[in-house]
Amino acid sequence: MNVNTLSLVENGKTSPSVSTLQQLALALEVPLSSFFEKEPEEKQVVFTPFNNRPHTAFGSTQMQNLGKDLAGSAVQPFVVSIKPGMGSGDHMIVHTGHEFVYCLSGCIHYRIQQEDYSLEAGDCLVFEAHLPHCWENISEEDAQILLIFYPSDTREEPDGHHFSLESMKKELTMKIAVITEDSKTISQHFGRAPYYLVLTIEEGKIVNRELRDKMGHTHFSAQHSSEESQSTGHGTDAASHSKHVSMADIIADCKALLCGGMGMGAYESMRRLNIQPIVTDMQDIDSAVQAFLNGKLIDHTELLH
Repeated sequence: MNVNTLSLVENGKTSPSVSTLQQLALALEVPLSSFFEKEPEEKQVVFTPFNNRPHTAFGSTQMQNLGKDLAGSAVQPFVVSIKPGMGSGDHMIVHTGHEFVYCLSGCIHYRIQQEDYSLEAGDCLVFEAHLPHCWENISEEDAQILLIFYPSDTREEPDGHHFSLESMKKELTMKIAVITEDSKTISQHFGRAPYYLVLTIEEGKIVNRELRDKMGHTHFSAQHSSEESQSTGHGTDAASHSKHVSMADIIADCKALLCGGMGMGAYESMRRLNIQPIVTDMQDIDSAVQAFLNGKLIDHTELLH
């Protein structure tokens, strides 16, 4: 995010879009609902009267939180009121689990991967939220939707993940790293695998393969803390992040990292380094890369540990 944009938001000189707000929520490691006024305790049952919905405004977009203070925030329901021409922002959104949208009034345009959907009052969508998506009020009148996030990983805040696989696919040249032990199959363990296979992609085709040595647990065996530590947060402390940075330094030129399994700390570290980690259950490297390029490679965050 541009530092000037952040400064304008902090000083109340501009209102963030929903996408900008989601980026802030991810950086601060808080749910989108934390931007609403909080109460001191979480609840197992939340009753929200029609005339007393916690709400906030981001520019001309109004969001009403229907699940404020729900313990765990496993389900996050909002009523979103959108002015004509407004929507989720410029970025395609990607997160785990599922997303449900029900159009209450007006007309909302949803784009999911390369498919377009127009929702009028009474229409709804349910979809796998790992698919890049965005939405906009395309009508000339105010629109309102019921928007419900249901992440498959309760440790993740679905409001925050922004990495447009579609925009990556449009790049003429990019590099993708794959965790491997034999340069043919995807390794199931990020920390133990000895190599990165770096694939250069040009116009949707693999044009070069390069096997690079990868730092792993053996390089840090003399230290007490490692990615496999069973301490709270599992590799999310500053020392572990520093190790992950060292492990990723050799693939700093890559856009994405495919692996069969990794710790939550390593996953978050890769994202902080602007390398999109994707945890896949596919083993064949070529098949997984092709699925990635086709926008069909699922990020199985339930495999994180």
